[in-house]
Amino acid sequence: MMEPPLPDPALVVLVGASGSGKSTWARARYRAAEIVSSDDLRGVVGSGRHDLDASVEAFALLDLIVGGRVRRGLTTVVDTLGLDDVRRTGWLDLARAHGLPAVVVAFDAPADLCRRRNADRDRPVPAKVLTQQLRAFRGVLDALPDDGWDRVVRVSGADVAPAPAATPEPVHPRRDGLEVVLQVSRFPWGDDPGTWLRDVALAADEAGFAGIALMDHLIQVPQVGAAWEPIPEPWVTLGLLAGLDTRLRLGTLVTPVTFRPPGVTAKAAATLDVLSGGRAFVGVGAGWWEREHLGFGLSFPPARERLDLLESGIETMRALWAAGTKPYTGARVALPETTAYPRPLRGIPVIVGGGGERRTLRVAARLGDACNVPTDAVVHKAAVLRRHCEEVGRDPAEVAVTVLDLPVVGRDRDDVWERVERLRGRTAAAAYARRHHAGTPAQHRGRYAALAEVGVSTVFAALPDLAGPEDVLAVAGMLP
Repeated sequence: MMEPPLPDPALVVLVGASGSGKSTWARARYRAAEIVSSDDLRGVVGSGRHDLDASVEAFALLDLIVGGRVRRGLTTVVDTLGLDDVRRTGWLDLARAHGLPAVVVAFDAPADLCRRRNADRDRPVPAKVLTQQLRAFRGVLDALPDDGWDRVVRVSGADVAPAPAATPEPVHPRRDGLEVVLQVSRFPWGDDPGTWLRDVALAADEAGFAGIALMDHLIQVPQVGAAWEPIPEPWVTLGLLAGLDTRLRLGTLVTPVTFRPPGVTAKAAATLDVLSGGRAFVGVGAGWWEREHLGFGLSFPPARERLDLLESGIETMRALWAAGTKPYTGARVALPETTAYPRPLRGIPVIVGGGGERRTLRVAARLGDACNVPTDAVVHKAAVLRRHCEEVGRDPAEVAVTVLDLPVVGRDRDDVWERVERLRGRTAAAAYARRHHAGTPAQHRGRYAALAEVGVSTVFAALPDLAGPEDVLAVAGMLP
């Protein structure tokens, strides 16, 4: 059975005799900047990697670097022999003090393999010293399980070969199961907005995304960009995308009920559904940003009133999408007629955005087809949603759970980190990487598979560094 991946970020301490494969293993799995090697530091403060006279200064530097990285929550691989009990305990205590998982990787290579590798080096370790290391390793190996590490990983001599080079993930058609919808939240479209939007949508379809969702804001939100950056009106923009030859579902995530009368939103969504051949959905929420309301002359009532509007708004939309033109009287809404043509081709899914446990999730349970909740709280929020469904007499299976994800995706570990550094601004690198689940396409694919296991039906993925269609194609490998 394959070992589960090591925690990341983490403090990873390598333990093994010379020639056991520690450095080869580390270089195949971590960036050079993440590996703190006593041999390399001897080369910095001494005449070379094997200058034992420089050991004191090298280890002083090693402790300084390890301490600085761990305090910042960064993955740190300590590449030394790791046989000194006092040093190992000190590193473990350091990780504990700063809330970083602590892992020890023990390289249990056969003695003859270590001696053969050692003999092939330009500066081999004396045979007597290597024998002492091998003997000491056996004692350390027996003690490690009782030392309090979060993980103890044992690597045999055959497991230290470099990992195979990553091959580009093929662009693939959409699959069954969990869907990933591309949420476009930034629009660096230059001088040709229409072409940029068309190319991004066609790339999303080619990559295998299930749809495109657009934010519905009047001013670009500070979490995404500057206020003067373009943020198009979504229903007009979705009408443009509906004219493309794609299979993409199209909708908003989310439309505040405070922006437009719900009947007007129902009309826009029904029109989009007809123009797209039945591919429309509506994300709807109570709204949260007062600035954009005031700047556009819209009222921004208190939260309780906005949630009342959310409830009555969904009820209004559903009444206008239903068959016939008869009057409608419901729990919160009374309409003298429901003459609204064109009708949607089929039922338009309503996704309620927000994770408010007392009211928003209850609205979703009563009136929504899905509820969009934060990724990191999905298990808890889904449980609250199920409870509300049971209380209002609705089958929880009728209300899908979706999440908004903001993944940083890089080709490999080095590319991931370069993107984190470019995007993080004043946020600490480790915090930014954690918030955005920074990783390779394969890591995100595994994460999405785990979300599917806990009942998530759709991931809305918003790429923080989306610049054009090439960025959409580059992340195709993360789709499950």
